[in-house]
Order: sequence, then C-alpha cells, then structure tokens
Amino acid sequence: PRMSHPPRRLAPAQVEGFWRDGYLVVDAGFDPAELGALRERLGQWVQASRAHPGSFGETVDGRPRFDVAESHRAERPALRRVDNPSDVDDGYARAAFDSPMTDMVADLVGPDVRFHHSKINLKQPGTETRVDWHQDFSYTPHTNDDVVTALLMLDDTDAENGCLMVVPGSHREGQKSLWLGERFTGKTDAAVTREARTRAVPVTGGAGSVCFMHTLLLHGSEPNRSSVARALFIAVYAAADAIPLAASPLPNQNQGRVVRGRPSRHARLNAGLVELPESYRAASFFEVQERSTPRS
Repeated sequence: PRMSHPPRRLAPAQVEGFWRDGYLVVDAGFDPAELGALRERLGQWVQASRAHPGSFGETVDGRPRFDVAESHRAERPALRRVDNPSDVDDGYARAAFDSPMTDMVADLVGPDVRFHHSKINLKQPGTETRVDWHQDFSYTPHTNDDVVTALLMLDDTDAENGCLMVVPGSHREGQKSLWLGERFTGKTDAAVTREARTRAVPVTGGAGSVCFMHTLLLHGSEPNRSSVARALFIAVYAAADAIPLAASPLPNQNQGRVVRGRPSRHARLNAGLVELPESYRAASFFEVQERSTPRS
C-alpha cells in the first residue's frame, strides 16, 4: 500500500530493545490535530453511552461494539471498550492502516504486515475496570509469533490512572496457559500471576506515545484510581506469513488487510504446541475474565 506521509522509521537500537525486552515506548508521531480528533471522537462515544443502559451497537458478527461495565449509569458512564473503531471512523482507520505507527510496526515484523483487529480500552475515573495478567497470543494465536500489539495512549498515562504493567523479557519464556482445568479463564493462574507482579514494570507516557508490545509479553493493569480517564487505542498486526490459528475474538471487516508490503503465499510455522483459546460470544475479554473466579 502507498503511504500518505513520509515514513517513520525506528532506529536499530529501538528495534533491538523491542526484541530484548518485549516492548518499546516511543512518540507515535501523530499530528496533534489528528490525535485531538481521535480523542474528540471517543468523547462523543462516551457521551452517546449515557443514553444506553447496557452494551450497545453492533459489530460484523452481531456483538455489541460498545461494551460497558456493570456500574454504567447515565450520570456516570462506564464505557470500557469500543470494538474495532477502525471499521466505523475514518480517523481511527487512518491510525490503524496508514500512520507512523503502522510504519514502525513494519520495522519490527515487516516488511510485509497484515492488520488483525483494533479496539479502544477505556478506564473511566474511579471505575473498577482492570485487566488480569495474560498474553495476547493466547487470545489470537498464529502460526508464528511475529505479532505486535500497538497501544496508542490517547491520554497521559501513569500508575495512578491504571497504566499497562508488563514483565520485561517474558515474551521469551513461552506461552502461559489461560485455562484452569477445563475452563477458559482468560488469565494466568495464581502462581504465574504472583510471579508476574514481582517482576512487573509500569508503561507510562504522554498522550501520543505508543507502546509496541510483543504478542507473548505478559501484561495486565490495575483500576483507574485517579480523577482523569485513561484510554488506549490498540491495534494488532502480524507478519504477513503469520496466519491465525483461531477465529478472531474481535471480527472485523478489515482483518487480513495488508497494510505494508505484500501478501504472503506461505504460512511460516514455529515448532511446538500452541494452546488455543475458547471461542466466546462475550462483548469483550473483560467479561471473560470477570466471570472466572476466584480472583487472584
């Protein structure tokens, strides 16, 4: 695909740091007006959610596009997920398919890159929205692990408003199970979770920063204890020869779209076994994690 802007490249040291640590935080290189438009659109969706008592909207497979927490009320909205905003908004489509963020993904797993899905994860002030520890790969397994999650910070992000917590180097330690016996919990077990917390570091940055995260990096996040919202626009990309092994938990009309380079005629396979997720119809993985008990 032809780019509509001068390419944004990562330095070799940044690429090396990503593969060493499993994540990399940089300025996303968005024009302030573009970033402002993304934030404004999200604000409109939050306002619209006040008119709905529960999750609403519709995606390509019939699930709600806008997922709200149980605490959602008109006077205190708790919108926590927008499913594939790149399907319904031109600004988010540009961010996902043709932006400096897309360029930098190509430096990590390119030159040939496919889009998988996008979402906004939103933590409203004072809500209990949290993310239990997991690896993205276990929700979206592929034939190889050249898969990157790009998390664009739409707000200034720190430990107070529920920033991402990651375990550096954990992407090189294999896949962790998200099953407990015969039940898919969507999160690691108590022992893995405890160990992850002892090694976790916060991922912070100003609005417009982006964290590139390897698909096997262990991560989670705590609730927003501050008085300001924390929103992330999240887009998942794969090398063109990394082929999905399970149905997407967030189906969309652009899955498989080649956003850099060319399609691949071949699937590249990593050796070994891959644990598959349970196919679920919940509006988001928040529901999957919440219904698994006890909490660790």
